[in-house]
Parts: sequence; structure tokens; C-alpha cells
Amino acid sequence: MSRELHRYYRSLAADTDERVLPAPDRLRRSADRWARRRAAITVLAAAGLVAGTVAGSQLVLAAGPGPDPVPPPAGTPTPQPSSAAPSVAPSPTTPSPSVGRTPGSRSPVVTTTSPAAATPVTIPDRAFFVLPAANDAGTGNYFGPGPVLPALCGATPGDERVVTQRARSLPYRRTGAAADEVPSGTYRHSITIYRAGGAGAALAELRAAVRACPEQPARGTPPVTVRQRLLPDSGYGDESVLFETRTPYRDANGDPSGGDEVHLVRAVRSGDVVTVLWEQGWESTSTQRAQFDADSRRAVEAIRRWLD
Repeated sequence: MSRELHRYYRSLAADTDERVLPAPDRLRRSADRWARRRAAITVLAAAGLVAGTVAGSQLVLAAGPGPDPVPPPAGTPTPQPSSAAPSVAPSPTTPSPSVGRTPGSRSPVVTTTSPAAATPVTIPDRAFFVLPAANDAGTGNYFGPGPVLPALCGATPGDERVVTQRARSLPYRRTGAAADEVPSGTYRHSITIYRAGGAGAALAELRAAVRACPEQPARGTPPVTVRQRLLPDSGYGDESVLFETRTPYRDANGDPSGGDEVHLVRAVRSGDVVTVLWEQGWESTSTQRAQFDADSRRAVEAIRRWLD
């Protein structure tokens, strides 16, 4: 062990030997005295708190209600409540914002127009209707040039507005006709595309042309007179024109034999497209209205499917 460490131990022993610890009995007596003092202080504090509470409650009870108010002397007028409403300062009137219209005027109606579908410039085969099997004459149809309307005193309704046109000749058989019979008639069926707005003008010109040409000489000898007249019509496309042509029946020599050969022509507009169904007969036959109306509806439906 080093000399320094030995010196530290000796110094520590000297310090502890000089201090004397108290005896156990003395320590217990001292602790008991402190416990009795704390108990006495606690009891005194509780007694003081109770006494203060009781004294405060007695003071409140002794105060009691306040004295009644003294009535005013006799003859003193009693004030009456005022019935007048309190005046309110008028608030400044705020002018309503101007909406740029006079009183009583209606709000402007905004109309939106959907873009028009593009007008086709070609006419496919599917734009032409197909005859039912019961009315098919078995001869097919022939597309080719030729007139699409009867002669109307030289009028050419809507020709200057035409974009393109196709026409065909279509023999047909009436329902119930024998399969070995000749066709019951022939349709001259045409479809014409007009410039924008031209189709409506073409139908208006067609009506005017029929009215302006109630009769005209027919080809052949001896000469006979053909008569035209408009017929009421509705329920086909956007609008339609229906008229008839009447030519006297003639015998083998060309002489009138009594009665008229009647043929119907219907022009139907669907937008800027006009389809014309002109029934021309077959060997002096006349148009059967029920068959003609049914095939007119087929023609309009074919146009609708094509344009859609």
C-alpha cells in the first residue's frame, strides 16, 4: 500500500472516532415529541376552519331581506309607459344593380343550335329501298339517265340547286299477283341531293309548277290532253308533294276508249335530300294507292337509314 493511501485511511479513522451516535432510546423519544406536535397543530387548524364557517353563515342569516321601498307622496303623478314606437333612423336605400333591361322586359332567350350534319355528296345503292319478295317482279332494277318527273309545261323545279342525282327504273308486282304475270307497274325512283336550303325551294317550285300546268298535250297521235293536280299529303319525311297525272285511256288505234289512266308522283324531302317516286304503270295500268303509299314509306325509311 502506498504511503499516501495509508495517510488517507488514518485521517478517516480519526474523524469517525470523534463522532458519537445518540442512543436508541433518545432517538425514539425525540420522534414521539415531533408526532405529538403535528397532531396538535392539525386539530387546531380544523377547529379554526369550523368556527369561521359557522360565523359566516350567522352573518348572512342576520342580514335578512332589504326594506320595502317607500311609496311616493299622495298626488304624485304616476308615469305612464309611452305608446310611441322608438324612432328609427331611415336606412339609406341601396339602388338595385342595373341588369341592362327596362322594367317589364323579359330575359333574353338563348337559343343553341346543334351543328347540322354534313350533307352527303354521293348516293350509294343502299339509299334506295328494296321491294318485299311478294312485290318483286324478278326483273331487277336499272340505274340510268332519264327524266325523274313528268313534263310540267317545260318547268324544271330546283334543277339549278342540284349537287348530285341518281335514278332507277324498278318494275314491281302487286301483292297477290301470279308469279308468271307481267309486272303490275314500273317506278321511276330518284334521289337528289341539293345545296343547303335548296331541297325546300325545289319542292316549293314543284308545287308551283303543278299549279301552273293543270293540263298539257300528251305525246302521240291523235293528240290527247294530260291533266295534273295537287293532292293533299302528309306524314312523309320533313315535307312532301303529291300530285296525279290523268291521261284518257286509248284503244289500239290511239283513240280515247273511256276512262282515265291515273298515275301518282310523290316527292319527299329529308333535309337537303329529295326522293321522288313516280309510278308509270305497265301497259296502260293505273297506280294502286295502297301499294304506292307502302312503297313511298319504304323509300323514306331507306333515306333515313342512309342519312343516319
